[in-house]
Amino acid sequence: MSGVPDAVYRLDGQGRFAYLNQAAERLLGHRADELLGRDARDAFPALRGSLAEERYRELLADGRPREFQFFYEPGSRWYEVRMFPDSAGAAVLFRDIDVRRRTDQERDDQIRGLTAVLEALPSPTVLVGPDGRILSTNRAWVRSSEELLPETSWPGREGEDYLTVMTRGLAPQEHAGLAEGLRGLLADTSSSDGRTFAFDYSCRTRRGTCWFHLQATRVDREGRVVVTHNDVTDQVRARQDLLWRAQHDDLTGLPNRARLIELTGEALTADHGGGVALLVVDLDAFKTVNDSLGHQVGDELLRLVAGRLSEQVRPGDTVARLGADQFVVLAHGCDSAEAAALAFRLQSAFGRPFAAGEITVPLSASIGVAVARPEVRDAHHLLSDADAAMFAAKSSGRDRVHLFSPALREAARWRLEVATRLRGDAIDQLVVHYQPVVRLDTGEIEGVEALVRWQHPERGLLSPDTFLSVAEETGQIIPITRWLLRETTRKAAEWAAEGLALRMSVNVSARHFSTETLVRDVRLALQDSGLPPDQLVLELTETSVAEDPTRAEDQLSVLRGFGVRVAIDDFGTGWSSLAQLFALPIGTLKIDRSLLAAAERVAAGDTGAVLAAIVGLTRTLGIRSVAEGIETPDHLRMVREAGCDLAQGWLLGHPMPAERLPAWMREVKEAGGDLCALAIAGRAVPVRG
Repeated sequence: MSGVPDAVYRLDGQGRFAYLNQAAERLLGHRADELLGRDARDAFPALRGSLAEERYRELLADGRPREFQFFYEPGSRWYEVRMFPDSAGAAVLFRDIDVRRRTDQERDDQIRGLTAVLEALPSPTVLVGPDGRILSTNRAWVRSSEELLPETSWPGREGEDYLTVMTRGLAPQEHAGLAEGLRGLLADTSSSDGRTFAFDYSCRTRRGTCWFHLQATRVDREGRVVVTHNDVTDQVRARQDLLWRAQHDDLTGLPNRARLIELTGEALTADHGGGVALLVVDLDAFKTVNDSLGHQVGDELLRLVAGRLSEQVRPGDTVARLGADQFVVLAHGCDSAEAAALAFRLQSAFGRPFAAGEITVPLSASIGVAVARPEVRDAHHLLSDADAAMFAAKSSGRDRVHLFSPALREAARWRLEVATRLRGDAIDQLVVHYQPVVRLDTGEIEGVEALVRWQHPERGLLSPDTFLSVAEETGQIIPITRWLLRETTRKAAEWAAEGLALRMSVNVSARHFSTETLVRDVRLALQDSGLPPDQLVLELTETSVAEDPTRAEDQLSVLRGFGVRVAIDDFGTGWSSLAQLFALPIGTLKIDRSLLAAAERVAAGDTGAVLAAIVGLTRTLGIRSVAEGIETPDHLRMVREAGCDLAQGWLLGHPMPAERLPAWMREVKEAGGDLCALAIAGRAVPVRG
């Protein structure tokens, strides 16, 4: 037995040493010649009554080998002992395992301590050994696994390979990420305690998809790792909900502007700019509906519109809400013809009225269409094109579909320039031209209408239709009107001092009602100029008054109370209630030129019958009538026969600068003073620069 590395000795049937190898001599602390022939219990008294003696007697009795661990108290060390029967007695092999035993004990103590810590943790937690196997788990791990895993699965148990356990419920890609991180943590034997690895993953469970934040921490140099699984499902779902809300409209649930831009950008990139179309859908006159029926009904109508538009689009297309009463459809795989066809289909969604509770409301929409070209990569650019097309559709009469063209981009750039300049120095470039208003019974000039113009430094003199609509949109119409009131009342007062008593008519925007500064602005202008209030006429369109009749009536009543006259302009172009209109404190009704043209078409032989009915109604109510757009002698004869009080138009006098008006009036007076007679005779006085 000299080749055996363990300590070996033999005992005879009486328990005396019969043989010892060198390893046994070293471990027993005696030479062989000191022990041979001696009873082992005499040589080592501590063996009497010990586990070693008991196992030796059992071996002699049944002849079966024995293997056990033995603590020898005099040496205070642990030994591993194996006994085998032989012909003389027994052979004993033993080795010193004190260091290993104490290390194992220390490890077990550590594991018990760690297990106690794991139990105190609320999150599912496991202790993993250096070989990747589970050493311990806490109750939260078992409970969570039983609640979440499918019935065919079971919680990971002690002794199982942790990564194998984690294949239950994880997608392959996520499992690969977990495996790479954990193996790196286990394999790095050079690292100190406290090194961590964090990993977020989702898991298929009985409750659907759940999310966990895993944190693995190396706890000792032996390589044991504590792995904690924190359930962050509520936080993830809260973040997802927050992200969804950030990208969607609260009212309709549709994607919002930010999300639309994102989706459009992705589509432009994926399709290389081709086949992507945006359709901007703007509800016509929705503010009036909202103001008259209330925001609760208005919100319900917007939800209904969102639903109908979503029903009309194709699979894969997206309906979004830009805000207010504007929607956008993102369409894929469209050329211009297909995008236009989609626009008309969207328009058909408004063919039936919308029922909001017990109220049925007819709605229409103006739709602008822009189809991306291959070079287009910017979503904002495409949306701007579609918006320009929508603006053109609305400007052409509403309830229209308009396709984008480069000319519209130029128009959009012009609107931007106008909006920018009107906020800057453009108000100093405004000028006023004055058009005569003539009495039809005498042909005398009773007053003038002030018409604002823009003396653009590059484009020359611009008419109001090129910039006032932009001023209306941006709110710059308010400072422009204030300037116009000051300028015109000052000029009218100057003319009156020169002997030209002309009633001054000034157009006022509906926006001035909403700011509720109109009364103050008019009073200041009259006070500064000294013009008598009855020499000022404020002109408002019937559609502007109809937007907020109550607010308009309140402010107009105050103005009328201190003498300012009020006229309704463009009568015949809107859809306001006559009863509502005539309830306002108005003194003059201006009949639009379109009504003259209509009267000519439908009245046949009796061309004045339609106008006569309108004039008769106004006269009954004590309201004077003014016929606009008098351009031919036939127009003049028709409005005189209908009984109109006043008239204006190019036949009677073009708009002219302030410095030209006094001289022109003198020329009229020298020609007889009756402008109507001069016009019918073909002798109208021209306006010369």
